Amino acid sequence: MSGRLEGKVAIVTGSTMGIGAAIARRFVAEGARVVINSHRDDEHAAAMRAELGSENSMFELADVSDRTATRRLVDRTVELFGKVDILVNNAGMNVFSDPLQLTPEDWQRCMAVDLEGAWNMALAALPRMLERSAGSIVNIASVHGHKIIPGCFPYPVAKHALIGLTRSLAIEYAARGIRVNSISPGLIMTEQIKAWLASCPDPEAERQRQANLLPCRRIGEPEEVAYTALFLASDEARFINAADILIDGGRSQLYHE
Repeated sequence: MSGRLEGKVAIVTGSTMGIGAAIARRFVAEGARVVINSHRDDEHAAAMRAELGSENSMFELADVSDRTATRRLVDRTVELFGKVDILVNNAGMNVFSDPLQLTPEDWQRCMAVDLEGAWNMALAALPRMLERSAGSIVNIASVHGHKIIPGCFPYPVAKHALIGLTRSLAIEYAARGIRVNSISPGLIMTEQIKAWLASCPDPEAERQRQANLLPCRRIGEPEEVAYTALFLASDEARFINAADILIDGGRSQLYHE
């Protein structure tokens, strides 16, 4: 199927690598005009610009923790494409620590990017969506927003809160044509996960160990998250609101190993 987002304009934050890049590619392939974003204009951003081209996409440098930058990002989108139909809040960062050893700076940065970043983008995009009484926001949460993994504090705190933000905004604006949903990926084979596996003493053994923890016995791919984001962003999901979809191969439903 193609053209599922024909005529739509989407912003995808944190979209030069991993899940965000997969979502941006899928949206363009389905007919959307897409604003890709990163807080760095690096080789990954350059590669995405070259891949997607300038006709149906643009790159906008913005740190989502900066409210002025997020307003500028949305304003630039409207200037170039005339509207905002879809917002995918994918930008995030991992902060894993012992709670009592966590620095105040790391706590603030985690919350500023993983939680407030989504709120900053929604705050900038919602008025534009409300003007047209239509819009879909998709927040990329995490399995960490459902289950606690020791040693990963405070990342799960931010992701639990992001799911709460999703549901609160969804109910607040449901009667005005806005849908807000979230996706909670489990282990996905992004560049970051590939780098982590490569750093292990036996990368292939660790990859297999991780795959064996999953009921489906394989690690997920970014494209599998992208297809779910596509569905939630499209009009096919027009009666889905305040929902969170787990994409973890069933891992979070296991009672024990």
